[in-house]
Amino acid sequence: MTMTDPIADMLTRIRNAIKERHQSVDIPASKLKLEVLRILKEEGYIKHFESKESRQGDVLNVKLKYLSDKKGAISNLRRISKPSLRIYVKKDKVPNVLNGMGLAILSTSKGVLTSQKATELGVGGEVICTVY
Repeated sequence: MTMTDPIADMLTRIRNAIKERHQSVDIPASKLKLEVLRILKEEGYIKHFESKESRQGDVLNVKLKYLSDKKGAISNLRRISKPSLRIYVKKDKVPNVLNGMGLAILSTSKGVLTSQKATELGVGGEVICTVY
């Protein structure tokens, strides 16, 4: 069985691990996943991540972050652009998630960026997911 949407798989693994209050979760590695995790770390949604080698190939180990009341730092993680329906936005239509409280992660010509950074640089692109 081949996986048609590795990004959706990564987001689902993170959602499930937070729901079950796991400290960390392992995800098969890719460059795009690495960039998405880098943004989640920079924005304070996860504690840490590292790349490890295993028999199946490279794996990303993600350390999850919890707030003082034992709730996950991520309350909502949604895939927007899917392989069956790609969602692209122009520079003036970059989504504003929860009036700036959340963020959208975009794949742009300038690399993988948050919605705020994409607006600053004046670029649009494919909306990968939203987080809050």
